Amino acid sequence: MNGQTQMGGQPILVLPEGTLRTLGRNAQHANIAAAKTVADAVRTTLGPKGMDKMLVDSMGDVVITNDGVTILEEMEIEHPAAKMLVEVAKTQEEEVGDGTTTAAVLAGELLKKAEGLLDQNVHSTVITKGYKLAKEKSLELISRISRNVKPEDADILKKIAITAMTGKSAERASEHLADIAVHSVKMVMEKRDGKIEVDTDNIQIEKKHGGSIEDTELIKGIIIDKEVVHPGMPKYLKDAKIALVDSALEVKETETDAEIRITSPEQMQAFIEQEEKMLKDMVEKIAAAGANVLLCQKGIDDIAQHYLAKKGVMSARRVKKSDMDKLARATKGRVVTSLKDISKEDLGYAALVEEKKISGEQMIFVRECKDPKAVSILIRGGTEHVIEEVKRAMDDAVGGVASALEVGKVVAGGGAPEAAVAKGLREIAQKYSGREQLAILAFAEALEVIPRSLAENAGLDPIDMLVALRTAHDAGKATAGLDVFSGKVIDMWEAGVIEPIKIKTQAIKSAAEAAEMILRIDDVISASKLSHGGAGMPGGMPPGGMGGMEGME
Repeated sequence: MNGQTQMGGQPILVLPEGTLRTLGRNAQHANIAAAKTVADAVRTTLGPKGMDKMLVDSMGDVVITNDGVTILEEMEIEHPAAKMLVEVAKTQEEEVGDGTTTAAVLAGELLKKAEGLLDQNVHSTVITKGYKLAKEKSLELISRISRNVKPEDADILKKIAITAMTGKSAERASEHLADIAVHSVKMVMEKRDGKIEVDTDNIQIEKKHGGSIEDTELIKGIIIDKEVVHPGMPKYLKDAKIALVDSALEVKETETDAEIRITSPEQMQAFIEQEEKMLKDMVEKIAAAGANVLLCQKGIDDIAQHYLAKKGVMSARRVKKSDMDKLARATKGRVVTSLKDISKEDLGYAALVEEKKISGEQMIFVRECKDPKAVSILIRGGTEHVIEEVKRAMDDAVGGVASALEVGKVVAGGGAPEAAVAKGLREIAQKYSGREQLAILAFAEALEVIPRSLAENAGLDPIDMLVALRTAHDAGKATAGLDVFSGKVIDMWEAGVIEPIKIKTQAIKSAAEAAEMILRIDDVISASKLSHGGAGMPGGMPPGGMGGMEGME
C-alpha cells in the first residue's frame, strides 16, 4: 500500500498517487546493497597489486586511474545511498589527500557486517550505538600504536610519499617523485605557535606531456602559463628583480561619459603624444624601482610593451590572480595596485627567470627564489593519461607528507594498523554484554577487510593471510602487515611501508559515520521537491525508486 491508510473502509491518500516508497527491512537492504556495490567497484584498486579502472564517458573521453575518489567521482552513480560513499571518499580526499579507497571500502564493509546483524534481528539503533563505541575506541587504539614524526625525519617522510604512490603508474619513478614531494612540502610548511601548518595549495602542480616521468622537476618558484609579451624583450634573465602589478599599463577610459572635441590635426597629435607620455611614465616608474621583470595581472598596452622592451624589462600580462599570490609568496615581493608608489622594497627576487617552450607552449619559469613559500612541480610523462595519473599520485604523496607533518604521527601500513585495532576491539568487546558486543565485533571484522583486500588483489589466499596476520598480532607484533610481493607477514615499519595516522583516523571516522547514517534509514520516499530546490527525485533516484538497482539485492 502506498502511503494510504484505511479508515472505515475508505482509503485515505496521504502521499500523492504514484509516489515510490520503500519501507523497513527492504529499504535497509536496498541501501546496503547499493553501498556495497560502490565499495566493491574500488576494492580491487587497493594496495600495491591493485588494478586500474578505465572510465569512458559518452563523448568517448577516457580516464585510466587507480585513485579511489577519481573513480567514484567519474562514475555515474544514481542511487542516493551509494552517493553517500562517494561523499566519504571526497571528504577523505579534501582532509588528507590519500586513503580514499580505504575509506570507501571500509564504509561498504561496515554496512555488510551490519546486514548480517540485521538478519539476526539486532535493531539498527543497537548496531549504530555499538559502531559509535567501536569508532571511538579505534581512534584511541590507533593513537597508541602510532609513532612521532618531525620535519627532520626525511627518511620517514620519503617512505610515506613512496607508500602513497605504490600501486599507481608513477611507481617506477617513485624514488625521484617522493623526493620532490617531501622537498616541496618542507619548503611551504610554516610553524605557528609550535604547530606545523601546510597549505598544499602553495604547491602548484603543472603537467605537460613529453619527456618521461623521470623528467618531472621541482621548481623553487612558480611556473606561469604565459609568454613574454614582446619579441624584443629578454627571454632569459639572471638575478631578476620582479615587479608584481595588479593594475593595467593602459590609458584608462574615463569613468563618466566624457566627450573630447578635437578640432585640428595638431590637437589630435598632442592628444596621442600625451597618451604615449602617460604610458612612458608608467614604464619609467617600473624601471626606476629597479625592476627587470614585470608580471602584470591586467593588460599591457602595445606602446607600453615597446617602452618596456627598450628598457630590457621582461614582461607578461594577464597573469592569474592565484599565480600572483603564489608569486608574492615565492619571490617575497608585494603585489602593488598602483604604479604611483612602486618602490624597490616591493620587488620580489628570483635568481633566474626564463621563457621555455614545453611541449609546444611557451611558459615562464620563475626559478631559484630565496626560501620560497610557494613552489611548483612540473610533471612530465609520455602521454596525457600517464601524466594525469602521475599528477594524482603526486597529489596523494604531497597530501600524505603534509598530513603526517601537521598531525606529527605516523603508523605502519600494509594492513598492520587495521589488524592491530581489530585485535584491540575484540578484547574491548568482551567487557560489553548483549547485542552491543556483536556490533563491536562486527566493526573489528569490518576493519580486516583492508588486509583481506590487499591479499585478494595480490592473488593470495585471504583466509591464510588473515590467520597469519592475527597470529603475528596476538604475539604482540603491532607493526606486522602483509607483504603482497612475498606473500608473507612481515614488519611493515622495517619494510618502509609508512602512512600518516590521519589517513586511518579520517577513514574510520567518515566510514563509521556514513554507515551509521545509512543504517538509520528505514523508509525511502521519492520526494517531489526537496528544500534545496532540486526538482524530481532526490539525488537523481533511479526510475523505480530504491528498487532501481536491479540484480543487486
